[in-house]
Amino acid sequence: MATTESNHHQKQRNAEIARQIMQMLESIRFGSVEIVIHDSKIVQIERKEKLRPDAL
Repeated sequence: MATTESNHHQKQRNAEIARQIMQMLESIRFGSVEIVIHDSKIVQIERKEKLRPDAL
């Protein structure tokens, strides 16, 4: 039973991470999103945004 709860928790975590990444991608015009992985797990998500005066 613990494995089923663990799998469920992991699926919820993955869905939340995917939602956060999608929000970052939808709100950025110029820049990058970097995902840092350690031991097969996402440990950090960085968003770098560039402002281009020509595009404002």
